[in-house]
Amino acid sequence: MKPFKIRSLHDNKKYGIAAGDLKELLKKGCNLLQVPLSGANVCLYADGTKVTKEFLMTLPGNTELVLLGRDETWGGGKHRLLLAIGMGPISGHLCPSAVCDIAHLLGSNQHTEDLIQMAKGLLSDEKSFKRQKILSDLLRNLEDTSELESRDEDQDWFTGLPTRFKTKSAYLKDNCACRIRSYKKELDEAAKSEHEAKVRLGCQQASEKLSRMLRADKNIGCYFDRSQKEAWRLCTREGWFTCQGSFDQAKCPSLHSINPYGSRERRILFSTWNLDHRIEKRRSVIPALLEALRHHKYEEINLDYFYRLLFTWENLKLVHIVCHKKEAHHLQCDPKQILTQNDKKQPKKKIRFK
Repeated sequence: MKPFKIRSLHDNKKYGIAAGDLKELLKKGCNLLQVPLSGANVCLYADGTKVTKEFLMTLPGNTELVLLGRDETWGGGKHRLLLAIGMGPISGHLCPSAVCDIAHLLGSNQHTEDLIQMAKGLLSDEKSFKRQKILSDLLRNLEDTSELESRDEDQDWFTGLPTRFKTKSAYLKDNCACRIRSYKKELDEAAKSEHEAKVRLGCQQASEKLSRMLRADKNIGCYFDRSQKEAWRLCTREGWFTCQGSFDQAKCPSLHSINPYGSRERRILFSTWNLDHRIEKRRSVIPALLEALRHHKYEEINLDYFYRLLFTWENLKLVHIVCHKKEAHHLQCDPKQILTQNDKKQPKKKIRFK
């Protein structure tokens, strides 16, 4: 007697059956799954290989089998993959059990290598451009090395990057810090166009203080660093980022997501994602700061407020390029927080990172 896992073609549920031979397995399986015994046979779930009486007893215990009625066929995991990517038969429909199987198959690390080989085989013979795109996207997501972190473990991921980066987290942290620092450079550029010496001096003083604040926070590179605390990063511990939707949306309707830790290609694609200012830095934040410096002393400006607007996720949203709306946001700075004297009654919101 040997144990097996058996299921029908139309049901995702598996049952345990012990049998000493194929005849006994078929009898028990047909009785359990309500399949007519006449013309019934079993095959391997993995690849659809028909199981003979001699082959059955060579299989290891708990092998997963599919019980087929007369005229039923099963193509194995490849069959489910074909259905998943819309390459199955034109007639008919995708039954609920097939949907469950696809989710199970794609969500199981156990089958990843088999899926990669199946997808590569299908891609090499596929003529349809649409299906080529689906298969290539599938391969990109299956061939994932996000669990690897160091340069020694995943050298391909670091192709084209300076040798000073030894880990993926270190590179993405630096990438985020570079983006954040660039926002202060825009402030410096805007100040150069000012004609009033008083405003230029005040802007220089403000810029120096903002630089000190950024250095204290290590340029807030933690947003892209998966090794940071959950409260400081924008990704999961595995490195998945989710689009937060455009400035006027609560969330991304398309559920865009990406894991730049997973492959070199996704690392490069992640560079097209943007940290978008809800209250725009060029149209609102920087002009508001310059206008305040025209009428008030540098010491009267609430730079904590402008720091949060320019550099922190109080005003930043991570967005897929499709969700990055370029038109004017028509959102203005809070006039009550621009000056320190107007902000005394309000609790200070200080965000500090390590």
